[in-house]
Amino acid sequence: MIALIDYDAGNMKSVEKALILIGEDVIVTRDPKEILAADKVILPGVGCFGDAMENLHRFGLVSVIKEVVARKIPFLGICLGLQLLFERSEESPGVEGLGILKGEILRIPAAEGLKIPHMGWNDITFPNKGRLFEGIEEHAYVYFVHSYYLKAEEEEIVTAATRYGTYIHASVEKDNLFACQFHPEKSSKIGLQILRNFAAIKTEGGR
Repeated sequence: MIALIDYDAGNMKSVEKALILIGEDVIVTRDPKEILAADKVILPGVGCFGDAMENLHRFGLVSVIKEVVARKIPFLGICLGLQLLFERSEESPGVEGLGILKGEILRIPAAEGLKIPHMGWNDITFPNKGRLFEGIEEHAYVYFVHSYYLKAEEEEIVTAATRYGTYIHASVEKDNLFACQFHPEKSSKIGLQILRNFAAIKTEGGR
């Protein structure tokens, strides 16, 4: 069972549909017991960093997410769900992120001819080997929708990167914690393969 954490952020339905399409059992929930009982957990999201953190606190989900990660239950953050795992974002000055990973979220710098938000397909490269990208060739195209990007402090956790006006850390992996700035659920066959790879990951206890 894969639990999708419901914290009133956008894009929940399309992630749920993609998981059902690849044959996974899915529950959309904010119940701590259901989240902690799941085999895998996903934090999707589209929206504002500050509003999202406020909702996570309001629903009592901050400690639950940290416990999922501590238990090494495979966890995937998507788009805003990636950004929230880090320490801070220029989108919401003064708001602390989950701080599970070290780094910050910066606004994509303005440049002539560059549209912000970044909406569309970009190719990704693989700075470090990542389990989400098994069977996927470098320079595969995935779908992005974002105005802010990740600059991770630990470059060794960066498993995918892209360029859009600047060098963007597009995916990270640390232990059984994974996150993507792009939307695998909107990235056609490549994205479905990424979700399959996540669904196939085992915990240390073989769960």
